[in-house]
Amino acid sequence: MVNDAQTLENLYTETRSFPPSPEFAAQANARAEMYTQAAADRLGFWREQAEHLHWDTPFTEVLDWSDAPVARWFADGTINACDNAVDRHVREGRGDRVAFYFEGEPGDTRTLTYADMQREVSKAANALEELGLTKGDRVAIYLPQIPEAVISMLACARIGAIHSVVFGGFSADSLRQRIDDAQAKLVITADGGNRRGSHLALKPLVDAALAPSEAHPTEAASVEHVLTVQRTGQDTAWTDGRDVWWHDVVEPASDQHSPVMVEAEHPLFILYTSGTTGSPKGLFHTTGGYLTGASYTHRVVFDLKPETDVYWCSADVGWITGHSYIVYGPMINGATQVLYEGVPNAPHEGRWWEIIEKYKVSIFYTAPTAIRTFMKWGEAIPNKFDLSSLRLLGSVGEPINPEAWMWYRRVIGGDRCPIVDTWWQTETGSIMIAPLPGVTATKPGSAQVPLPGVSAAVVDDDANEVGPGRGGYLVLDQPWPSMLRGVWGDRERYEETYWSRFKGLYFAGDGAKRDADGDIWLMGRVDDVMNVSGHRLSTTEIESALVSHPWVAEAAVVGAKDETTGQAVVAFVVLRDDSEGAGADGHDIAVALREQVRKEIGALAKPRTILVVKEVPKTRSGKIMRRLLRDVAEHREVGDVTTLADAGVMAAIRDGMESGKADDD
Repeated sequence: MVNDAQTLENLYTETRSFPPSPEFAAQANARAEMYTQAAADRLGFWREQAEHLHWDTPFTEVLDWSDAPVARWFADGTINACDNAVDRHVREGRGDRVAFYFEGEPGDTRTLTYADMQREVSKAANALEELGLTKGDRVAIYLPQIPEAVISMLACARIGAIHSVVFGGFSADSLRQRIDDAQAKLVITADGGNRRGSHLALKPLVDAALAPSEAHPTEAASVEHVLTVQRTGQDTAWTDGRDVWWHDVVEPASDQHSPVMVEAEHPLFILYTSGTTGSPKGLFHTTGGYLTGASYTHRVVFDLKPETDVYWCSADVGWITGHSYIVYGPMINGATQVLYEGVPNAPHEGRWWEIIEKYKVSIFYTAPTAIRTFMKWGEAIPNKFDLSSLRLLGSVGEPINPEAWMWYRRVIGGDRCPIVDTWWQTETGSIMIAPLPGVTATKPGSAQVPLPGVSAAVVDDDANEVGPGRGGYLVLDQPWPSMLRGVWGDRERYEETYWSRFKGLYFAGDGAKRDADGDIWLMGRVDDVMNVSGHRLSTTEIESALVSHPWVAEAAVVGAKDETTGQAVVAFVVLRDDSEGAGADGHDIAVALREQVRKEIGALAKPRTILVVKEVPKTRSGKIMRRLLRDVAEHREVGDVTTLADAGVMAAIRDGMESGKADDD
């Protein structure tokens, strides 16, 4: 019997390495001895990280693992997340420091200091209490990327309410599922947001979510009020007694409010992620451990110097990246940040680089999908802007292929900026695997090693750790402070989803490989693995091989049923706008790309079918929806497209397959 994990091998070879410059290493927050310190006394190490926070009642116990797999970290301490993110800075004389430079898509701007944030969050907290919210109540937040989104999250934390942020691109039905599951008492939304020059309506979607429908025959009984920010000024339907304007209740409220101290294990937020059964999982994080993980990792992975750095994470606050690396981690560390409402190509394709130049951003954190999109548009666009303020770059969301990594380093980072390629999940709460800038010699495409205090392994089907050069399953084998505490209201689902595959080990759902140096290479979700003639191949490695060709900006690979080989490789490729090969016909491109894959991986990985497309389907958070591509590749009806950023992409891909534009080997 073939051991699946052992045959899950990354055949793509990467030998480039970039040691930190002596100048960067000399000033780095991270130190090599942190690894040995954490290994010698892991709980003592986490105690030290937690002590960076302000505790109202200091904790005495670090970890209680007696009810595994539910952990209790720093459980006898009391704390408040908003106090740590805002008030502490004002108390300690940093109130005049800029917390956010807000840039609206239309070009409107706001500058908010930490003192401003304290006043705004205090007013919002008083308004929430006036609306009947108390400690433990749940609040659904459905807002665009505007300061009120951050203020709302912190106001909930300030009074001990539990926020559930729903990304503003989700449908009314998706919003209703999350409201019902959390039994949210309040929804905070806006009349709309700005997207590509037009107004995206939000309040009508909230109204539809709360009303009876075919999927939900009754009104959303738990919701007492809808608090609405006036962002765009568009016409907005109103339900008297339920709907209230932000400017009517928040702006007149007192700006004096004392944070409510909560137990360290008090839930801070619920964040919903897709479930294999179709119903979203409400993953929840608690206060003390989560804040410890988010602030520690932000401090060492991004080498933050709060007095001088301007930090920009391009994620939406509706995702875990926005929670951990816009709101809680950076604000606890006193960062000055950019908050941008819009998309990268409105009003032009250089918008992000224009913002970096304008605010002199020094630390930039974005997704590989965005980087590959910029590669497609061509380097002439970023070259128009002064990006010399940048000193560190980050990548998040999925494995980054080596050529995108190199483009990012060369074109955006000017061959001088370290790149921190980070692996983590909604479930982990904070970064688990990443280089430490100033310490690690970085490798294009590898997240490298677990951070100090984190313990990870790559194992086979029998939970035995695999040797160098072998592939397997990525697991975390020791609890960590920012770990999820469960699925809201469903412990059985929590245990079944994350702890049943390997006894006593958290299974991340990702395949990985350790190279000869012990560094970890992520190979994507294990359900994104194909079995071609008995060989298990990762979609990530084939995509990397395709994107290493100079014609290709982005690639998405899936396995489709094949009578001869069991599964066959089907590739969807996006060509670079400045590619010299863009004028070649589809067959010539396919021949060249098959040869590229054969050269980089081997003949067994050559795509059977290659289709050149304008875009690949992505969710609004930038993840490629391979499930939909499998539907097309196997000539099935395409499934649910409601979470796509652009549903029209799938129609164009399907038409291309059906019209014979795909090149079959």
